[in-house]
Amino acid sequence: MRVLVTGAAGFIGAALCEALLARGDRVIGIDCLDPYYDVALKRARCDRLVKSGGNRFASLPLDFADMAALRHALEGLDFDRIVHLGAQAGVRYSIENPHAYVHSNLVGHVNLMEIARHREVEHMVYASSSSVYGGNAKLPFAVEDRADHPVSLYAATKKADELMSETYAHLYRIPLTGLRFFTVYGPWGRPDMMMWKFTANILAGKPIPVFNHGDMYRDFTYIDDIIAGVIACLDHPPADDGQEKAGGSVKPHALYNIGNHRSEPLMKVIGLLEEACGAKAQLEMLPMQPGDVHKTYADIAAIQRDLGYEPTTSIEQGVPKFVDWYREYHRL
Repeated sequence: MRVLVTGAAGFIGAALCEALLARGDRVIGIDCLDPYYDVALKRARCDRLVKSGGNRFASLPLDFADMAALRHALEGLDFDRIVHLGAQAGVRYSIENPHAYVHSNLVGHVNLMEIARHREVEHMVYASSSSVYGGNAKLPFAVEDRADHPVSLYAATKKADELMSETYAHLYRIPLTGLRFFTVYGPWGRPDMMMWKFTANILAGKPIPVFNHGDMYRDFTYIDDIIAGVIACLDHPPADDGQEKAGGSVKPHALYNIGNHRSEPLMKVIGLLEEACGAKAQLEMLPMQPGDVHKTYADIAAIQRDLGYEPTTSIEQGVPKFVDWYREYHRL
């Protein structure tokens, strides 16, 4: 299979590319190496892909929200399916820089759907987010639940992507699958996320910011489990058969949660990090941040039923794996 992957230098994107290459697929990776976080980390991920994929991996350094540049770069390149993971990430940063989210997450998403439409691709999988559930009090979050009260602009852009995808599936019958990811962590993760920040500060003897005074719960999902779910979705396009899909569409458009189906207390995770780091954390207790939600918890019944998805990595296993990788990467 020939797969176009956006966000190929990102955390999930690079892990997906590596898995696709490992099974023999050809991959075209797009990433503009945005400096939202350390570009050296993104380059290191790309270097691994070049080494593992050889001539089966092609890297295109461009901004997919620039339609002219995107079309030009893809001229003469063939691909069967698309996994659109590239986006401006981060809930809190969307409050500081909203235009970056409109540019990448809205304009960029339409551009990729236009490419999918005109190239008549077999399937496009795209990244949504658990943040679309906003402040929903019903737990666990199910894809059938209403998700029209986002509490951050980032979440609003991801919900908008789902709505635009439904329109394209209706108008052009493009098979589309949206994935609502739940707090992904693991080796080669993102420096702006909690697991990385807390590990860095604990090992450096610095305080860690604990929001809502520690009363937070997240469905932490290990990267290997996420990738297994993405590939299962990629290999099974929703049928254009008029039957209702996960998420409620009767078009060739499905929506799935990908999580660990466990809502873990933040303080428990801090304890596991302390144990893996061999040091006590200095806790800086803070109020809830704007745009944050109290709890996330994935109902994964739909993806279990349709694709046999079963996460296998608990946080008791995953947290030490991340800390081990972090030490090795930073030579600590």
